Amino acid sequence: MPTIDHDRLRDAIAAICAAGGSADREARIVADNLVDANMAGHDSHGVGMIPTYITNLLNGGVTLNAHAEIVVDNGAIVVIDGHSGYGQVIGQEAMAIGIERAQKFGAAVVGLRNAHHIGRIGQWGEQCAAAGLVSTHHVNVIGHKAYVAPFRGSDARYVTNPYCAVMPATDANPATVLDFATSFVAMGKIRVARNKGEPAPEGALIGTDGKPNRDPNIMYTEKLGGALMPFGEHKGYGLALLNEILPAAMTGAVGCRPDTRFDPPKTINNMLSVIIDPMKLVSRARFNSETDATIAHVKASPPADPTKPVLVPGDPERAKWAERQAAGVPVDDETWREITQSAIGVGMTAAQLNAIAGLAA
Repeated sequence: MPTIDHDRLRDAIAAICAAGGSADREARIVADNLVDANMAGHDSHGVGMIPTYITNLLNGGVTLNAHAEIVVDNGAIVVIDGHSGYGQVIGQEAMAIGIERAQKFGAAVVGLRNAHHIGRIGQWGEQCAAAGLVSTHHVNVIGHKAYVAPFRGSDARYVTNPYCAVMPATDANPATVLDFATSFVAMGKIRVARNKGEPAPEGALIGTDGKPNRDPNIMYTEKLGGALMPFGEHKGYGLALLNEILPAAMTGAVGCRPDTRFDPPKTINNMLSVIIDPMKLVSRARFNSETDATIAHVKASPPADPTKPVLVPGDPERAKWAERQAAGVPVDDETWREITQSAIGVGMTAAQLNAIAGLAA
């Protein structure tokens, strides 16, 4: 398993995107977003996504060098079309629009539709938090087969439909970043398990018989037809259903159904974001003091395991970032093989890619 310096890895992924036709800015934004996900410990949304991206690109599922376009403008409420452009670029531009509107009006609702995979949703919440804003994000996924079974169901009906809520940093605490798939685990974690030759987490999958199954390959073989389970039984399912409906019904997009798939398949995200300037409600001092008091109170709980203190959302990611900044980003052999094949598919050689990544030929 190679371990790659994060800057070298950024350069390698940017080179693949550039070879595929992305302008330098787009290539760098996509690469930074994916490697940032790895740095935060979310390998499911990291560089292992590049094979899917390049497959979609070569199949016509990605519009190169596209930009976010406002198609409905009601001041504090906007709808943006991503024109199937790389979601890393479209997401960043959409949030910039939402931040500007929230700063002007006190709050903004941004409906984003038709963006290619927008990556780790926490990054968009973090972009808002860096501007001092609170935000929540509801996301659905369309364009390919469903992955997740509804509560009490036995086959897949929608995808992993993430939810994200982020609070800005205070003087005493960094941003609080809550970001999770509404499935038991993200689909990318099943891909990572498959590539490592490991079983899926217990309770994550069911087979066509509706019974638990830990073979990650069932999600990649149409004949086997497995499904992810929702987290938290009916609670996770309920949130997933809202995330399926809200970004579709309120942006002019659609949900995940057989008639909304693309042929060949591609990965499209729709997202409904609510962005709020808390300073339009209370003073910064009041906001910060209450946030800090609550976090301190929760973290003061005596840990059940002395080696595992109480954390708040965002803590694990910051710890993993520090670790990987020092030691590099581990990429399993199968994932690197898939990334190399993607590079070859856009005209690079394995030797070129390895040289950029700082790996032996």
